[in-house]
Amino acid sequence: QVHLVESGGGLVQAGGSLRFSCAASGETQSNYAMAWFRQAPGMEREFVALISWAGLTQYADSVKGRFTISRDNARNTAYLQMDNLKPEDTAVYTCAAAVVCCFTTPARYNFWGPGTQVTVSS
Repeated sequence: QVHLVESGGGLVQAGGSLRFSCAASGETQSNYAMAWFRQAPGMEREFVALISWAGLTQYADSVKGRFTISRDNARNTAYLQMDNLKPEDTAVYTCAAAVVCCFTTPARYNFWGPGTQVTVSS
């Protein structure tokens, strides 16, 4: 079992930046892939970015060039740096961990954090 705790998020103006961290505890000796998903009101949960244990990354087209995912395996923590934020980035962001990498489908993820609101004002 893996427990994920998120920090970061909040309210920012368009063009601003935010940084998320996602700390894992529990069975962290496993080589989990980490990812962020987001869900806006009335919309389905969508993939944002993922990173494998070895550092392989993948991004949604909508965030490429603006968001950067990274991880520190020694700290069992993943990070999502979000730059040049746009109002359409407003959503609840949730980190997730998967035993098998590298999928963009929420159903393939085994563990989830509680989610954090990001609001980008225009």
